[in-house]
Amino acid sequence: MTDPSAAQGPAIGLHKIEETAPALVSLYKSAALSLAKHRMDGERAAVYLVLDRSGSMRGYYKDGSVQALADRVLGLAAHLDDDGRVPVFFFSTDIDAVADVALDNHRGRIGAIAADLGHMGLTNYHLAMDAVIDHHLESGAPTPALVVFQTDGGPTSRHAAERYLCKAAKLPMFWQFIGFGNKRSNQFDFLRKLDELPVPDKRPVDNAGFFHAGSDPRRVPDAELYDRLVAEFPQWLAAARARGIVG
Repeated sequence: MTDPSAAQGPAIGLHKIEETAPALVSLYKSAALSLAKHRMDGERAAVYLVLDRSGSMRGYYKDGSVQALADRVLGLAAHLDDDGRVPVFFFSTDIDAVADVALDNHRGRIGAIAADLGHMGLTNYHLAMDAVIDHHLESGAPTPALVVFQTDGGPTSRHAAERYLCKAAKLPMFWQFIGFGNKRSNQFDFLRKLDELPVPDKRPVDNAGFFHAGSDPRRVPDAELYDRLVAEFPQWLAAARARGIVG
């Protein structure tokens, strides 16, 4: 990963995207517009993707919604990180798999991994959060992390999920939660609560955001998705820098 202090422009240029991942060119360009709108062009971050593999997620893997999200996140990550890949954590009752989605190996990658994972279990957010925290700390990356955390419902243990989010608020990591599911459902009340946990009573900075992508996330326009993915990151970054959480 490049030195963030030397960051100028996208981490990976358009020419390389055209050569290695032509199917992502339009996503890459759309991500660029959102980053510029939110004054994030030139910023650097390690990007992670966390995917829910609980039983109720089966349809979203089958219809390509999860693969589409991974492609969009990869298009964003190409601006923020120069290694051309996104670590992906699949979770349910436990951590089911950790793998990479890369510019030169993204087509059908999610389905290929998921097909070998067997039983789809419960929804243990905190185990996935713990695994991502460990990965980022052990990587020694000089940049903060943007963690895109996808789920279609609340966690098995709300107490554990809240505890881990508050613990992670002291670390250079921002958690952007995305909900797949019926917009009229109350299944995301807990994520809305996480998004609104008080500062500084519960955590030193607001380190999380949440948005609802609906029951067919593929229909969310690229521009809207990218705006929602990066909208709260600059505010967190400023607050984290002011508190010394991010250098």
